[in-house]
Amino acid sequence: MIAVRGLLAAALLALPLTSPAAAAPTLVVLPLADAVAALPAANESRDGYSRDKFRHWVDADRDSCNTRMEVLLAESLVEPTVEAGCRVTAGEWLSYYDGVTVTVPSGLDIDHMVPLAEAWDSGASAWTAQRREAYANDLDAERSLVAVTARTNRSKADQDPAEWLPSAASAHCTYTVDWVGTKLRWGLTVDDTERAALAQLADGCTGEIVEYEPAP
Repeated sequence: MIAVRGLLAAALLALPLTSPAAAAPTLVVLPLADAVAALPAANESRDGYSRDKFRHWVDADRDSCNTRMEVLLAESLVEPTVEAGCRVTAGEWLSYYDGVTVTVPSGLDIDHMVPLAEAWDSGASAWTAQRREAYANDLDAERSLVAVTARTNRSKADQDPAEWLPSAASAHCTYTVDWVGTKLRWGLTVDDTERAALAQLADGCTGEIVEYEPAP
């Protein structure tokens, strides 16, 4: 027994001291109806909410382009015009909420797919400031942030799909997929009214798939 223990100790000492690399995020793929059913349930509360608790439009990678500019660069359908300091001054963007094409960035808002206030209501109130900042500047998921006309973004405000949907009916299924995927990515909850609205939308979106990677 002593000899065996000695061999085990030697083997452990021979192992590398560095920790293994963190596993890559796992892509989750679900039919839309199943994704809606997978959303965790909880009552909503806006107690203590302030938009200032979500630091946003930061330059996380220090390349001079803040989050707003990164989204404009990524979503322009043509080569955008970029001036000093990563100021995007022209391009072409399709606001999928209303089907409007925009060529001047000042006509666009960058919409948080799940608004900051709704995220707070749905679990972000318990997060650290660092996690709320990561949520507010999430460039690692294609639909966490979208460039849309200022008019539609302000019409949406902080409403969930039980209260607001894009004016373009053709966008409803895409919007539902994007909303559900964002909530699942960040572990955000839904209340009964929101789940019922999402389930009804999913019934009319046959064949739609939700793909997301859980946020680190």
